[in-house]
Amino acid sequence: MLDKTKDLSACAQAWLDEFERALGRPDPATLDRLFLADSFWRDVLALSWNLQTIAGREMIVQALDALAPEAAPVNFRIAPNRAPPRWVTRAGTNTIETIFTFETATGRGSGILRLIPDTADGDRPKAWTLLTALDELKGFEEQLGTSRPRGQAYSRDFRGPNWLDLRSASRDYADRDPAVLVVGGGQAGLAIAARLKQLKVDALIVDREMRIGNNWRKRYHALTLHNQVQVNHLPYMPFPPNWPVYIPKDKLANWFEAYVDAMELNFWTGTEFAGGAYDEANGRWTVTLRRVDGSTRTMHPRHVIMATGVSGIANIPDIPTLDNFRGTLLHSSRYGDGESWTGKRAIVIGTGNSGHDIAQDLHSSGAEVTLVQRAATLVTNIEPSAQLAYATYNEGTLEDNDLIAASMPTPLAKKTHVMLTEQSKQLDKELLDGLSRVGFKLDFGEAGTGWQFKYLTRGGGYYFNVGCSNLIVEGKIRLRQFADIEGFVTEGARMKDGTLLPADLIVLSTGYKPQEYLVRKLFGEAIADRVGPIWGFGDGFELRNMYARTRQPGLWFIAGSLAQCRINSKYLALQIKAIEEGILGREVGTA
Repeated sequence: MLDKTKDLSACAQAWLDEFERALGRPDPATLDRLFLADSFWRDVLALSWNLQTIAGREMIVQALDALAPEAAPVNFRIAPNRAPPRWVTRAGTNTIETIFTFETATGRGSGILRLIPDTADGDRPKAWTLLTALDELKGFEEQLGTSRPRGQAYSRDFRGPNWLDLRSASRDYADRDPAVLVVGGGQAGLAIAARLKQLKVDALIVDREMRIGNNWRKRYHALTLHNQVQVNHLPYMPFPPNWPVYIPKDKLANWFEAYVDAMELNFWTGTEFAGGAYDEANGRWTVTLRRVDGSTRTMHPRHVIMATGVSGIANIPDIPTLDNFRGTLLHSSRYGDGESWTGKRAIVIGTGNSGHDIAQDLHSSGAEVTLVQRAATLVTNIEPSAQLAYATYNEGTLEDNDLIAASMPTPLAKKTHVMLTEQSKQLDKELLDGLSRVGFKLDFGEAGTGWQFKYLTRGGGYYFNVGCSNLIVEGKIRLRQFADIEGFVTEGARMKDGTLLPADLIVLSTGYKPQEYLVRKLFGEAIADRVGPIWGFGDGFELRNMYARTRQPGLWFIAGSLAQCRINSKYLALQIKAIEEGILGREVGTA
């Protein structure tokens, strides 16, 4: 075993030096000796201009041999002012983790190297995982910190437009079209627009809501984020240090307004994206925007980024006989709060986060609530269990932790989450046993991978318990199974045993349709078929059609948590900038 007291920096730099020499020849035999047989290489734009994960030493060596000559990666060095090389445990394995920097022909990047002693080769340290990620394009660096722009005070024109005049003209688009149209003004839209702004790519956000932040502000009354504040910063502008651990929805919505103003993002509220068609010959879109006053505007952006979330269309399942019900029927997306339902009877169908939270909100308002379960659901306490996945963010810098998050190949991330799920089951045993006793059907994700991979594959199917599960165990919120419902009648639901489950309100907490439904609606069958499935993994290691070029030139997708949007907006913006500057081709697979 490698001596843990050995100079880790010397060990890591020696590997990086040998790696650089092997890439420069190239020398497949030397590269082969640098990697473990079951190693992984994730490249984020740096050598391949793709987001891709390659598994296995033989495939990694082949890919490096093919990509290195054109990318010309050099100057691999341990990153200064970052976490130093150290022993850590990742996916249950002890490894030396090193953050490094490097350059390519077109840019500069950062990466993470994880070394494990190869017992079959005299404990020689070999790469278990390697990340190479592009940080910036040479000649197009962001103007931040000491390189920030000087502004008008440096060369002021007393008779010309001031800052406010220039901002208004930029936002109005009276005499130009944006290079990029961002559809959706939530965290995804704000993150990518902020990144593009720093790269001097003209971007306009459009959102049908009348106020920035309403996509959070108008959600149900009691909503707060389910992960902690240190994970959720937007790019460039972290939340203040006095903010609460769990951010309330209205506080976040107000922050979005402040962020748009502070980051000088162009944003049109009350504007609906009505669809678009792509002009192959001119490499641009013709899109229609419908304003709240009834007017329309036709624009010709070169890029359209769909930032409408994992999905944007409410899923209203075809439930036979539901139209017999004569009370109030709502999808969870239209639920506000329970104040008007005091003393009334409510049925909430669906046991994900929204279903549980709405049931708890109605109960707290004095309603008689029955939660109806349609399928087995993962339940985990919000603390500490649900926060285990974010443990790295409790120490170190945001920059380091984001790179660590980007560095974990999907197979090892799954292994990690299997371990975390088992840990959560032990921590939550009393609660889970109680739920099982009252008939709640539990599951723990495909192959036990837990809530994170439920989110990454289907966008839901889990609940972070903030008290509703306890109310179910105590019988204060009643639980019924959807399979036990015979049908719906005027007064509520008729059960198969003949009893009536009366209701004044039925809330369908049944999630949202996949994003490809929205693509089909806005862009037509041909483009939807060309793009294919969005989100989830399919047979690969990367999320499908997310944060990268799609088979439809000029059409991009960004979605996910605040952390996902913060991390991946950087890489999406770099691709668009590279295309705008002629460095990268518009088609998938072109450089």
